[in-house]
Amino acid sequence: MLKRIAVLTSGGDAPGMNAAVRAVVRKGIYHGLKINGIKRGFWGLINRELQPMELGSVADIIHRGGTVLHTARCPEFLQKEGQEKAINFLRDSKIDGVIIIGGGGSFKGAKVLEKAGFATVGVPATIDNDIPFTDYCIGFDTAVNTVTDAINKVRDTATSHERTFVIEVMGRNTGHIALAAGLSGGAESILVPEVPFDLNEVCGRLQRGAQRGKLHSVILVAEGAGSAMHVGEEIEKICGMDVRVILLGHLQRGGTPTAFDRILASRMGGSAVSIMLEGKSALVTCYSGDSGIKEVSYEQVFSQSKEFSWEDYNLASILAI
Repeated sequence: MLKRIAVLTSGGDAPGMNAAVRAVVRKGIYHGLKINGIKRGFWGLINRELQPMELGSVADIIHRGGTVLHTARCPEFLQKEGQEKAINFLRDSKIDGVIIIGGGGSFKGAKVLEKAGFATVGVPATIDNDIPFTDYCIGFDTAVNTVTDAINKVRDTATSHERTFVIEVMGRNTGHIALAAGLSGGAESILVPEVPFDLNEVCGRLQRGAQRGKLHSVILVAEGAGSAMHVGEEIEKICGMDVRVILLGHLQRGGTPTAFDRILASRMGGSAVSIMLEGKSALVTCYSGDSGIKEVSYEQVFSQSKEFSWEDYNLASILAI
């Protein structure tokens, strides 16, 4: 019988993680469970960093970015010795199940714990939005809004100085942030790893815009597509334009989560507790605009990559003519 569960945040932080932790803790307590927080993700499992969570432990965190449980990369957990330390710690602490809030790498860690006999549920939280079967991961909406706000600000100075700005955004090996922010911010070109690009074509678009009197241009580059510095240098060589490069970096991970991310995180965290109470395990909480929160197995999540929205990409290209 499920009596005591733990919750941890792992991998890169994402706005909304705190809202998910809050939902797990309070829904778990509501149903009579003992809830424990693991500090610093899988590193905390290996190093026995556990703290009991009460209602007050998650007060006033729903609006805060980052994660109150902290997070850390943990290469030690990739080794059998590290995994055994974590498993022994959970057994010593009489933990029945673990809810893991993070990305794909975190869910692989969850599968290790599940094979050792613990109930596990994954909650997708990554600004990269690269988990398949979920329309949105926690943190993605906030990151896109952060980039869109940056584009808005950059346009002011770009117009004043009649410059082209190249902005590099996060996303690891995917272009989801770049595409969504580029579409919402009206970028002239969006360079993503999913689509091969020709800088001569990019320059041609810039030159056509200049010929019709356009005073500025913004180009978004997903980090997985290449270096924004290189793109900027090549545009200057080909077009002879005045180019400035901005790397937004970790700004995209921070900040107050949007209302959408808070609601999504609350629903996913609450659903994770419900899944465990129903005696189920090895599942990820996923969001569909058509059906709401659904359950997807680890095997399904690991079986494929997140689909790229060609419809949005083609629309962005058309609107940027």
